[in-house]
Amino acid sequence: MTQEKILFLGPEDSPLIPWLQEHGEEVIQRADKLSAQAVAKQEFSFLVSYGYRHILRKDILDIFPNKAINLHISYLPWNRGADPNFWSFVEDTPKGVTIHYLDEGVDTGDIIVQQEIEFDSDLETLATSYEKLQAAIQDLFKKNWQNIKSEKCQRQKQIGNGSTHKVKDKEGLSHLLTNGWNTVVSVLEEYAAETQMSQQFWEKYDSEIEEIRKQEKA
Repeated sequence: MTQEKILFLGPEDSPLIPWLQEHGEEVIQRADKLSAQAVAKQEFSFLVSYGYRHILRKDILDIFPNKAINLHISYLPWNRGADPNFWSFVEDTPKGVTIHYLDEGVDTGDIIVQQEIEFDSDLETLATSYEKLQAAIQDLFKKNWQNIKSEKCQRQKQIGNGSTHKVKDKEGLSHLLTNGWNTVVSVLEEYAAETQMSQQFWEKYDSEIEEIRKQEKA
């Protein structure tokens, strides 16, 4: 079995680091912003990003052709970027986890494997659902690592526009977090239902106004 020299980008306490080491991989962990020159000197053979807070530039990604992946706790293409768990409930979009190849975009690379996850809205909070997503993505990685490192995994373009969010997008909805991260997710789903009903009303209203104007012109 070939040993990889892995550049692991993310928190130093990630449980995947000791798991990779136990499975014979050499792992160098970094959480700071990197330069291509510094990365190239280390002669890494693979890049794994999991909870990394910086966008990787093309000059770094070019060092890892088909060897740079990201673990993201959303069901891509929905909820790229920040706070994917929060937005999956607020906008009532599919929930799950995805492992994908890295490209220059934010969570836009080709999908390797993903898993959709359902939650009991009356029991789950943002905190417990987040923990379940983290456990699921780690399990998915462990099950697929050998195929990923040997490039035997599937690869599929993301289909559809999905959604993308920035950290600041959540600021106007902080009132929904009535109990912080321990807020029951049903509160967010109620907001999503109300928003959808309001949107449907205005779409119907606009359609009726447009029809009236057409009749007036006739």
